[in-house]
Amino acid sequence: MNYLQNKVAIVTGASSGIGAATTRALAAQGVRVVAAAHDQHGLEAFVAELRESGSDVVAFTADVTHLDQTKALAKFAQDTYGAVDILVNNAGLMLFSNWVDLAVQDWEKMIDVNIKGYLNAIAAVLPFMLEQKSGQILNMDSVAGHQVGPAAGVYSATKFFVQAMTESMRKELGVQHGIRVNTVSPGVINTGWADKVSDPEGRKAAQELNRIAIAPDDIARAVIYALNQPENVTVNDLIISPTRQDW
Repeated sequence: MNYLQNKVAIVTGASSGIGAATTRALAAQGVRVVAAAHDQHGLEAFVAELRESGSDVVAFTADVTHLDQTKALAKFAQDTYGAVDILVNNAGLMLFSNWVDLAVQDWEKMIDVNIKGYLNAIAAVLPFMLEQKSGQILNMDSVAGHQVGPAAGVYSATKFFVQAMTESMRKELGVQHGIRVNTVSPGVINTGWADKVSDPEGRKAAQELNRIAIAPDDIARAVIYALNQPENVTVNDLIISPTRQDW
């Protein structure tokens, strides 16, 4: 059964990678999607392609590190479609570096996007979901939120934060307010992330790890599985790993 038909979803980081794959997968299930990203040109081109194929998807340019922009995003979804049923909290950064390299700027970027960005998106959608007495929040986690690898200390810390945050949300929002909260924890995904690592040694480690990466579409299928459940069912966490385990 398709429990997602005609639901309204916000997907952050939607212009590429897991976010783009998830947006396509949700639209294929009959979900009305507000695709959000800070890359306006890339986002609008992606959404135009989906709309040409008949998908009910609209674009909204937003930087999740700014609370006012995430609030505007949620209001836009409500004004456009009359509800905010699903948040896929996906926008994130994975930047590798060794501690001795003191890549402080990379640390701060990950904290801003992976932690503050998630909190901003949650703060934006929660008032609408609380009023509806329903909703789903899927926080994109990572295998790195379960175990720590070399050169990934700060990234793993942000994903451990997501684990703790989501568990607390389940116990409050799920029990008291009918808002289901879950995580999907991918292993290494081929999203071009390795080339964004600024630290030279960290980039080498990232590119080596990326050799075993799996496709974003594999994660999108897991997202659909986690979300497409009856209201009395919550899939707490799905861990999606490459067949070959080098992590």
